[in-house]
Amino acid sequence: MTEPESRAERKERTRTALLAGALELLEDRSFANLSLREVARSAGIVPTAFYRHFASMDDLGVALVEDSMRMLRRMLREARRDPSTKNAGTSLEILLRQVHAHEAQFRFLSRERYGGVAEVRRAIASELRLFASELTIDLSRMPGLSDWEVEDLEMAADLIVGTMMSTVVSVLEVEQRGARDEREVIARAERQLRLIMIGMSGWRPRQIPSDPPRST
Repeated sequence: MTEPESRAERKERTRTALLAGALELLEDRSFANLSLREVARSAGIVPTAFYRHFASMDDLGVALVEDSMRMLRRMLREARRDPSTKNAGTSLEILLRQVHAHEAQFRFLSRERYGGVAEVRRAIASELRLFASELTIDLSRMPGLSDWEVEDLEMAADLIVGTMMSTVVSVLEVEQRGARDEREVIARAERQLRLIMIGMSGWRPRQIPSDPPRST
């Protein structure tokens, strides 16, 4: 015999069902066009019960961002363990596998990154800044980059994270057109990452000008 489900377990199961139902409903629309009533119906609860789990639809949207970004963070951490021209292809293969395995989450993130719900948009932007900050720290530990200014490291990190996110969008857009187009997207992204890395190798950190000689 199985033990009866606790109240906390039931609540967590319903919360998970609400998030999953929202993602399914978002397959063909934006979050701004999602109603509380239909999200509640997708989880098999009445609309008033929704508020036992989320304070508002915006709160639900932020939770979707956090859950999706948690998965994306794991992927990006794996992909950026050794930022270099040599592992650009490996990083993109990791990204491609994750996009196919978690398509609904990636579609939600790519659509809502510039969407109409401010709270959701801010949550995505905040998570991406966190990724870039983590990558900045990793870059600062690489040989040859220890004398870079933080501003330059942040700029390089933003370029890498931005390339990864634009690749996600491109992969989702070509998914219906076939593997050939997808391979072209990945090949282009790999060239972009290599270009960034090669540019970093030739970049000279900004030098602080020395004081002019004093006149006698």
